[in-house]
Amino acid sequence: MFDFHVVGGAALRALIDVSRPDIVETVRAAYLTHDAGDSVNPNSYFLRFPQKPDARIIALPAHLGGDHSVSGIKWIASYPRNIERNIPRASATLLLNDYETGYPFACLEASQISSARTAASAVLGAQELTGGRTADRVCVVGAGVIARNIAEFFAAQSWSVGRFVVHDREASYAAALTRRISGLGYRAEQEDSFTRATADADIVVFATTAPEPWVTRADAFAPGQTVLNISLRDLGPELIAGAQNILDDVDHCLTADTSPHLAEQLYGHREFIDGTLAQVLRGEITPAADRPRIFSPFGLGVLDLAVGHRLYRQAVEKDLAVCVPGFFGETQRWS
Repeated sequence: MFDFHVVGGAALRALIDVSRPDIVETVRAAYLTHDAGDSVNPNSYFLRFPQKPDARIIALPAHLGGDHSVSGIKWIASYPRNIERNIPRASATLLLNDYETGYPFACLEASQISSARTAASAVLGAQELTGGRTADRVCVVGAGVIARNIAEFFAAQSWSVGRFVVHDREASYAAALTRRISGLGYRAEQEDSFTRATADADIVVFATTAPEPWVTRADAFAPGQTVLNISLRDLGPELIAGAQNILDDVDHCLTADTSPHLAEQLYGHREFIDGTLAQVLRGEITPAADRPRIFSPFGLGVLDLAVGHRLYRQAVEKDLAVCVPGFFGETQRWS
């Protein structure tokens, strides 16, 4: 009852590498559990710094019922300028708490978990909105850690892709991701022009660090194109208003100046929101053919809990978790 384990990033990366399809199914189940009301997912809390306006540390507390029955919190730092030093933008930890007693029982390095759940959500959204695992052309905008993970999840889900096209303002980043995707067995090429990169793409993935919209033309995407708005702030409100919009959670996504939130502020309503991915999973919403389809996942704490709890159990089973004896100073009120 009072065991406490620490699971490091190297162990988690090794577990993720061999279990990506299972992680996608874990994310699918978490979405449905959340949609059924068997979860608690408060708003995220943002710690910001006056002298570092682009940096933030975010707390995501949550509880997930279903097969997990676990509570916890992810504490994730996002420092975009880290990439100038060739270190990842995000770093994170995840604390898991026992639902019955509230006692924490594990601390996990969570940047791997966060990347995996984000990528799993993106690829699940692509599958549900396109109706399969086939695309002639996938465009990836932004060539960082999240984009790399998304490409790895596409491969793990056995997607048939004719060609990946990678666009990033920094040519060396695009070149690195292009090599990585080629190493996964896909044809991949780098494209310096955003317009040419997205032209005729079946799927467009946004995984940037953009703080505000820069894709603002209302006709930037064609009817039937699927746009994975993973970084949430690249797209202008006019573009959002003209698309079919699928979110992971409406109230959460319409906060923090995301593209859908900016559209709500501009138009004064939410009528442009068509529903959630869970509704698509249940067959209640059909992907549109007459408009672009945009999936905007805010990133729910319950997903971190679902994926983190699963990986924690695997780590303990495979002896990859480090037990911390005597972590709690007192385990009885009176001796």
